[in-house]
Amino acid sequence: MIVMKGNKNMATMKDVAQRAGVGVGTVSRVINHVPGVKKSTLVKVKEAIKELNYIPDEYARGLKTKSSRTIALILPSIWHPFFSEFAYYVEKRLYKEDYKLLLCNSNRDPKEEAKYIKMLKQNKIDAIIAITYSDIGQYIYSNIPFVSLDRYFEKKVSYVTSDNYEGGKLAAKELLAHGAKNIAYIGSHSKYPNATMLRKDGFDDYLKEHDINYKEIFLHEPVPEADFINHLLEMLTAHPEIDGIFCHTDSLLLTLRKALIQHGYRVPEDIQLIGFDGIKMDSAHSLGISTIAQPVEKLANGAVDLVLKKIADPSVKNEAKMYPVKYINGNTTK
Repeated sequence: MIVMKGNKNMATMKDVAQRAGVGVGTVSRVINHVPGVKKSTLVKVKEAIKELNYIPDEYARGLKTKSSRTIALILPSIWHPFFSEFAYYVEKRLYKEDYKLLLCNSNRDPKEEAKYIKMLKQNKIDAIIAITYSDIGQYIYSNIPFVSLDRYFEKKVSYVTSDNYEGGKLAAKELLAHGAKNIAYIGSHSKYPNATMLRKDGFDDYLKEHDINYKEIFLHEPVPEADFINHLLEMLTAHPEIDGIFCHTDSLLLTLRKALIQHGYRVPEDIQLIGFDGIKMDSAHSLGISTIAQPVEKLANGAVDLVLKKIADPSVKNEAKMYPVKYINGNTTK
């Protein structure tokens, strides 16, 4: 019988091997996720680990395997509800895969993003999943396990995205279906290519197909909230007939709705609004706005799938996964 008495007698790998009736090498292979261990042996070793409350030396294991079993997630801002929800589902999935998450809040600073990417080369993390709209292409190498959300680079990397183009078409279709006659698009764009710009393309193409003209505000990022509001009020002064607006994101919709109400407009009676993202208050409650919702959990799982594939084989071909969006009716349309 193996008896543990305080920290000085914590269980060792040898103790686990004795309890499971296997060799120390077998225990090591189980701990380090080396394939080829029989299922029955795997079960015995895991049961022994649990019974003895064995805690592997993560630092030593990392040195031996050259893996920290840690994946970094770079976000532009943890304050954004969509980014936070994406991080939640990434962490949830990584936990199931026995990986840890290093959450990196870049605050849209390319220098911060570059710092995290360099950490990978120092073997401190195994891979990166990133939501970035900055100039970091120079730091991305073909052998780095790197997966992006929405963003694609000159040096191709794997990425996941929603069908932004169809989402833009759907927003135009729904505004018209809800009775809007004179509509507008309000959004922003980056000098770095990313799939979110396709939202405007889809919106534009749908209206052209139906011979419908529209007004637009399309500003270069970064854009302060006050600039969006000022441009909105100027547009409504020049075109008071506008009664429906597609907002590039849900966050922008919330900003514009507040400004409209403050200036005497009624939403949706006077002006209907549709956003994009489908952000939630929490896991069970939506914001109640009309929006084109992205499948956040599917995006997160897709990103993890791609990054694990790259960790297993850095030379694997880059892939792109696209997921459909859907319209959610809320209180900002009639």
